[in-house]
This record gives sequence, C-alpha cells and structure tokens, in this order.
Amino acid sequence: MPLLILFFSLWLAGFSTNVFATDITVSLDRSPVSVDESFQIIFTASESLDDDPDFSPLEQDFTVQSQSQSSRTEFVNGKLNRIIQWIVTVMANDSGNLIIPKIKFGSDSSPALKIVVSPSSANKTTQNDEDLFLEVSANTEKPFIQSQVLYTVKLYRRVDFAKANLSEPELPDAVIEKLADDANYTTQVSGVTYVVIERKYAIFPQKSGVTTIKPLVLTADTVARGRQNNSFFNSQMTQRRIVKSNPIMLNVQPIPATFTDSHWLTAENLELTQTWSGDTSQMKVGEPLTRTVKLVANGSTVGQLPELNSSKIDPQLKSYNDQPVLHEDKTLAGIVASREEKIAFIPAKVGNYTLPAIQISWFNTRTQKIEIATLPEMNLMVAGTENTPQAQTPATTQAVEEKQILITPTPVIQRPILETSKSTFIWQTIAIFSTFGWLITLGFLFFKYKTVPKKMNEPIESPAEISLNVCVKQLKKACMTDDAQAAKIALLEWGKLQFNEISLGAIAPHCEARLRDEILQLNATLYAKEPQVWKGRELFKTFSENNAREKLAKSKTDALKPLYPI
Repeated sequence: MPLLILFFSLWLAGFSTNVFATDITVSLDRSPVSVDESFQIIFTASESLDDDPDFSPLEQDFTVQSQSQSSRTEFVNGKLNRIIQWIVTVMANDSGNLIIPKIKFGSDSSPALKIVVSPSSANKTTQNDEDLFLEVSANTEKPFIQSQVLYTVKLYRRVDFAKANLSEPELPDAVIEKLADDANYTTQVSGVTYVVIERKYAIFPQKSGVTTIKPLVLTADTVARGRQNNSFFNSQMTQRRIVKSNPIMLNVQPIPATFTDSHWLTAENLELTQTWSGDTSQMKVGEPLTRTVKLVANGSTVGQLPELNSSKIDPQLKSYNDQPVLHEDKTLAGIVASREEKIAFIPAKVGNYTLPAIQISWFNTRTQKIEIATLPEMNLMVAGTENTPQAQTPATTQAVEEKQILITPTPVIQRPILETSKSTFIWQTIAIFSTFGWLITLGFLFFKYKTVPKKMNEPIESPAEISLNVCVKQLKKACMTDDAQAAKIALLEWGKLQFNEISLGAIAPHCEARLRDEILQLNATLYAKEPQVWKGRELFKTFSENNAREKLAKSKTDALKPLYPI
C-alpha cells in the first residue's frame, strides 16, 4: 500500500508539472537578416523557471556573441506579474531558412522558431566616407496612391558619437509614420566591421505622380583621440561631420480604372470576421444579441478603413451601434490597422429576419489585384410566446387588408347633383387662377435672369477655396512644431470655412471619428488646469488622411480634381 501511494504521488507531481509548465515566448529584434549581421533572440517568461537556460543548442547554426538577463514587474488587471527576459546576440553561420532550436530551462523549454538568413552582403562598398555613411531604400518604387511604402534607413559607423542628429524623411502629400524601435547590430562591409543602426518608416503617398523622398541628413560630432603631448591623459577631440543619403524617387500610381467601389482601400492582407454573443437561431423577442464585426488590414492606417455596419435592416429588428474601436500596431513589417464595430439587435416581433451581406472591396498590393472580403447574408430566427405579435409578411398584410375591406364596406353617400356641380365650378375657378399665377411668376424669373450681368455667370475662384489651402499649411506648421495655440487658430479658420462653426467643440462633430477625437484632445489640452504637453503629428496625420479620402471620393464623380497641397 505505501508503494502504491508513492507511485500515485510521483504521477500526480509529474502531471502537475506538465499542466502548470511555464510559458516561454521567443522573438527576434528583426527578420530577415544577413549572414554577416548580428541579431538578437529574446526569450521571455512570465514567472520563475526551474533552472537557468542552456543556450548550447544555438551553437550548431549560430555564433553566440553575448547574452544578458533582465526582469521587470507589471501590474495587469489587478495582478502583479514578474517578467523575465534573456537576450542572446548571435550571428548565423550560413544563409538559408534556419531553425532556432528549443532551449531548455530546466524542465521547461522554449518553442522553436524559423528565421530567414540572406547571403552575405560583403560585396557592398562604402560610400563617401569609410567611417560613417547612410544607406536608404524603399520596398517599392511604384506604389499605388495611399498604399504603404516601407522606407528603411541604415546608419553605418566605425566611430563613436558625442552627439548626433538625423533628419526625418520628407515627402510632399504623404503620411509618414516611424515603425517600432531602432535595431542595432554589426555587419561586414568590404571586410570591415561596422556598427549599424537601422530605422524603418511607413510612408503613405496621398497624391499620384512622380515624387521624391528628400535625402536624409546626419549631423554628428564624432570622437577621436588626440596625441598625448607629454600628458598623462589622452585628450579627446570632436569633429563635426555631415553625411547625406541618396534621394528615393517614387512613381505613385492612381486608382485603377477597374476599381469601381466608392471607398479606395489598399492593404497587403485583409481579414473580415464576426462573432456573436449568443445563438442566432434561438433569439427571443425583447432580448438583445450583440454582433461584433472586425476588420484587420496589414499595410493600412485606421483612417483608411471603412464603416462596417452601414446596411439598412428590418425596422422590427431594433439595432444599437457602439462607438467603433480603432487601433494601430506599428511593427517592423509595417502598420497593422483594425476597426471593430459592435451592434446590439433587439427583435420586436416573432419571425425570420435577414441581415444583408457585408462586402469590403480592397486592392491587394502584393498580388496587384482587386479582392472582396465578404461576410455572407445571415438569417435570424426569433421565437416568442403565444402573446407575442407575429412579424407579418407583405402577402399576409395584403390578405388582412382585403379581409378588412370585405368586412367593413365603405358607405356610399348620396349627394345632390346641384351640390356636385357647384363644387366642380369652384375647383375649376381655383385651377385657372393658380395657372395664371404660375405664368406671372415664371415671367418675373425670366426677366430677372436676363438682367443679371454675364460676369455673374462666368466661373470665378472662390475666396474660401483660396483661404482653405492657407489654413491647411498653417495647421501643418503648427502640428509639426507642436504649437497647440497655432493649431487651434488654424482649425478655427478651417472650421468656419467648411462648417460655419466658430469653436473646436462645434467643429469636432462634423469630422470623422478619429479626427473628431484628436480635435477634442487638443481642446482639452488647451483648457486643462495644469499645463500639458501636446504632440501635433497625430492630429495632422488624421486631418490629411480625412482630406485625402474626401478628395478621392469627390474625384471619382467630379473629374478627378487635384488634392489640396498638404
């Protein structure tokens, strides 16, 4: 009996270990990489592990350069969690599709992970300066309007910095977003080892045609050791260096003629999904059922995503929409945007109700083809008690009306012939006077139109249109310099021209949800009790996207008028 108890205890201990094993995640600081570039493998655990990690399996395909460990605590949903990370810097021994093997942490282990390693980049040559140079590239030189362009900046250096400043990329009529954090690694160029700082941007051109991303400018104070000059200490000197990158030319393509949908949307990948809070085949009268529709697009901004629940439904099926949830993730592969809409349905009568299909037309920038994401038509079956009123079909309604006509005949009222003749004479007299009055009115309008000078009929340039461009330029300048007061002044002038409103609070409701929220945030910052820091880039980004969408929609019906210069 004791032997049986011991066996059961050991089995239970092994079972508990398997059930409650610690989850370990593996990630990379960037991918893909070159065979002569170092990169970081990051192992993350949410609690203490059984033992220290054994990284020796990595040595089969990689050269381990360094490793470090750190920990932090996070307070999430009322619970305190301890996060432990191990960062291992490695360099691949060969190119190809390699596997980062499982790493054991005592009885726990991390999952395997694939990584693509490209061939050696040793054939690259240095640019103007062998100690310091910039390299820029774009993943495509012929993007479509409002599609994502990945712009990569690499700073190669063999010298130390005392101070450095790198300019931001500039492209007229474009939305530019910095992606994730900078990556740091070493690489070989012409047999020389360089430290590389890599930075990525997502650029969304808002106007078609040939345009150029201006060269980046690096201004750096580099450190060089001077001669000893009979001193016990080596003096340090700095030298001001200015390095420029090459410009990148883009030939932005217009919307294809084959795209006929009113909302232009580009993405590398798009998913349209839905979930329900209950069973759609067992709905009951008066009881709500919530539908959640979510659209996720890789390579788009949230401002480009269309509304999802815009179709009309049966009035007997009451619907209540929540505020849409908008979100953007900035990854090294680009921006991932999502829009989530919730709508609660409450049926008023028993019967079958049909929800129309949801279709989103979009342009796939990878395949260069137009695709349609669809949620099919749905039938909702609503049940109720005997006292619940039934939803009537048109045929049933017509039968009921016919029955009512048969049961309740309209009484015939006999009127004297003299009275009928008198009524007819009165109506004829009124009709004659009405016709005569219309003729007089038409004659008056005709002579008034003839007296208008010809100049009034000729097209002239509206002062409001001239002022609108000035407002947009002033708003851009204010947002780029984080000047909240100047941004307010520009928005007020813009709102007065567009909506005849004279306050930020009154202008905001006229705008799309995301721009509305940014305007209200600016308003709250300006009138906060304590001074607050305001960043204007997000406001101008949403503003320019909103303008571009309006102009694209108008251009399809108004002879493709050009966008406002932003």
